Amino acid sequence: MTLRSTPSAAIAERVPVRRVPAERRGRLDGTWRQARPARIRAAVEASQRRDPGGWYVVGASRSLGADRSLVRPVAGREVTLWRDQDGGLLAGPGSCPHLGALLDDCEVRGGRISCRWHGLSLGAGGQPGWSPYPALDDGVLMWVRLPAEGEVPADQPTMTARPPLGTSIDAVIAVRGICEPVDIVANRLDPWHGTWYHPYAFSHLTVDDGASDEGTLVVDVTFRLSRTWGVPVRAEFACPDARTIVMTIVDGEGSGSVVETHATPIGLDGLGRPVTVMTEATIAHSDRTGFAVARRVARLVRPRMAATAAQLWVDDLAYAERRWLLRSRGDSYGG
Repeated sequence: MTLRSTPSAAIAERVPVRRVPAERRGRLDGTWRQARPARIRAAVEASQRRDPGGWYVVGASRSLGADRSLVRPVAGREVTLWRDQDGGLLAGPGSCPHLGALLDDCEVRGGRISCRWHGLSLGAGGQPGWSPYPALDDGVLMWVRLPAEGEVPADQPTMTARPPLGTSIDAVIAVRGICEPVDIVANRLDPWHGTWYHPYAFSHLTVDDGASDEGTLVVDVTFRLSRTWGVPVRAEFACPDARTIVMTIVDGEGSGSVVETHATPIGLDGLGRPVTVMTEATIAHSDRTGFAVARRVARLVRPRMAATAAQLWVDDLAYAERRWLLRSRGDSYGG
């Protein structure tokens, strides 16, 4: 006998939205027992043992055009970025070797930068005293490799699996915080705060202890669309390196989609505090027909995706900054 799906089951298969009323705050169980400080600390320590190989994320691919250069601070250095004749990413020191001009917003012709002060032309071959850095554009983000204490230089950054970019929509945001990269990573390694700290975005969040281990956290969570409706998914959090944590949807709507959170140290501010840029890339994917329509208007969808991510990081950056502040003061706390 062939079993047929009921009409309601067929609709449920086509429509990922579920009636999942938001949990009432007065009836919401505290997650502080599950968010054990020792457990979070062990996950953070494990992440810090993964060598980034000297690679740092320096921005969104689409932020750099073909005809102008861009300078970004990275780990106390100025790094200039530009494109070669084929659109490939090039990087080098941010100061002109002639008289030290900042190589930001300079003309790029034939894959070479023209210094704005005196027109010195700099290319992939470098100049005496000015050597380019290894760089990579992965189609969503730009990376540069710099010498980093305690890190073994790697040919490529460690990348996690992404959905095919040709059938996905990506959005990138970047925000600065007074903290260190480890604080950004630690925020994401505490998923238990999501229901309490972001009730407008998440609910019904549980960590699957049986499926999780030191290197991976597996969670079931509902992304909120309203107080009544939501989209339940299953997701994994993992750290490919000490400055990166990736959430991958492994079951439910958007399976295969990823949110990559990268932490890039900038240097110290005027008060001697560490500054870190959090760059987050959301790469959304779905096999549903409606998603193909959304991709055609990606330029309209992308700002909304970025706005949603930025709203979450108003809270999460406060978490990361607070963590650094307590540590810098030597205050005793569980983490």
